[in-house]
Amino acid sequence: MGREAMCTVITDGKVAAGKALLEQTEILFRGTGVRLKIPFERIRSVRARGGTLAIVHSEGAVAFELGEKEAAAWAGRIKNPPGRLDKLGVKPDARVVLIGTLEAEFVEELRRRTDKVTAGEPVADSDVIFFAVQSPGDLRRLPALKRSLQPAGAIWVVRAKGPEATVKEAEVMAAGKAAGLVDTKVVSFSATHTAERLVIPVARR
Repeated sequence: MGREAMCTVITDGKVAAGKALLEQTEILFRGTGVRLKIPFERIRSVRARGGTLAIVHSEGAVAFELGEKEAAAWAGRIKNPPGRLDKLGVKPDARVVLIGTLEAEFVEELRRRTDKVTAGEPVADSDVIFFAVQSPGDLRRLPALKRSLQPAGAIWVVRAKGPEATVKEAEVMAAGKAAGLVDTKVVSFSATHTAERLVIPVARR
């Protein structure tokens, strides 16, 4: 999850009050007369001092007056952004199932995190299921996959994005709802793929 704060920003000689959002890969700010979008990859330096988060990026400099605690937390997140498995909520020793074709690099990364990885078939009481889909018809497997989840587990539906997309977000959401699941998060899985998280509603666990 990202962080957000109401704060004052100083940039290009302007001072503006508004809302700052610290997302997974960028900082956003929306205020009176000032709108900012600063991708982490464009940040050259970041420093927290006296409650101010000072950032130098490729297009200039900006200071966010966040307060001592928040400024330090934001600086730490920017310097050490969460890795892909952290974003996907894969904990060490999690019981993970892989359904469909997933990139070899991801599978290797996953096996370094946990040795409880099974590929091909659902496993009872799974913590996380990564379900790679190629067509809308693949989504018909969701009810069966749901039955193999532990109550607080999650199914990540991994699909191609952009011009190569063969499965739409709306199709994933509709199929999830039909299976008694709710979508709670979307993550950029890779340069070519995105992933939607489906979980069992809390009231039905």
